Amino acid sequence: MSSISIDRRAVDPRPPVQDRPHDAAIEIHGVRKSYGGREVLRGIDVAVRPGEFFGVLGPNGAGKTTLIEIIEGLRKPDSGEVEVLGASPHQRRSALLRRVGVQTQKGAFFTRLTAREHLLTMASLYHVSPSQADQTLALVGLTGQACVRVEKLSGGQKQRLAIAGALVHEPDVIFLDEPTASLDPQARRDLWTVLGDLRAQGRTIIYTTHHLDEAEALCDRVAILVAGEVRALDTPHLLKAASRGTAQVRVPVGHLEPTRGAALIGVLNTRTEGGALVLETDRPSDVLLQVSELCGHDGVETRTPNLEDVYLELAADQTDHEETTR
Repeated sequence: MSSISIDRRAVDPRPPVQDRPHDAAIEIHGVRKSYGGREVLRGIDVAVRPGEFFGVLGPNGAGKTTLIEIIEGLRKPDSGEVEVLGASPHQRRSALLRRVGVQTQKGAFFTRLTAREHLLTMASLYHVSPSQADQTLALVGLTGQACVRVEKLSGGQKQRLAIAGALVHEPDVIFLDEPTASLDPQARRDLWTVLGDLRAQGRTIIYTTHHLDEAEALCDRVAILVAGEVRALDTPHLLKAASRGTAQVRVPVGHLEPTRGAALIGVLNTRTEGGALVLETDRPSDVLLQVSELCGHDGVETRTPNLEDVYLELAADQTDHEETTR
């Protein structure tokens, strides 16, 4: 893993007031929450723009679930304010509930019903027509399984059905809680297509996941929670740019002597790892050119910092925090 140093000023989670969107789909100001004297959320400030695919990331215990439940209106904060589509979610007004869709990681299903019957039952709660339910089944790619009992669906198909239940009434804001959890790689990729379609429709989506490649591919912006605080909030691209992490040029062992690699201009550190001589550098283009001149480019790979690197560096802060508070 490459060394990362996060420039926290470049990813300040609290933009100046004048820069915050006045028509935000979701606004969170100064939200705090404690359980048994332990502060789980420590002054959260976030504004989610209309039509944004917004990721919420963080290690276990960072406060993600509590924050999402507060936004959904399932828990009340000890202090602070939350607005969803201009209204408080904690008053549980039907007008707002009809504009919000929620998919939980452990979806509740009518397992004896077919996929279509299940979705029709969900649709009836919102007075949605059967034709709209059928369109939603098509959207998530379940038309071919419409007459299959829910208990016979695969894990990936059940996840799609759970998403359909959150979408059937065409909400403006959608909460998706780790929708690809426990799926095999192909099922994950298939579900990515569905999520990409939702993103293209301009729905406002709040998305939690432990798959960093997923967040990097799908999310417009991500907030990384650590120890109850938003430590970084920006686009995946800008978070990576702000990391100031070192790139790697990986040369197959035996192609280049370690001493010669260490002497190359721009190389900061070297090590052997996984059958490769790893050259750490902040000038990958220059180093790659020198390597090519010395030993060619067969088997040579470059690696630049990704969102996982940023996440792991910030998540390490939570481990340090837990150690100091024991």
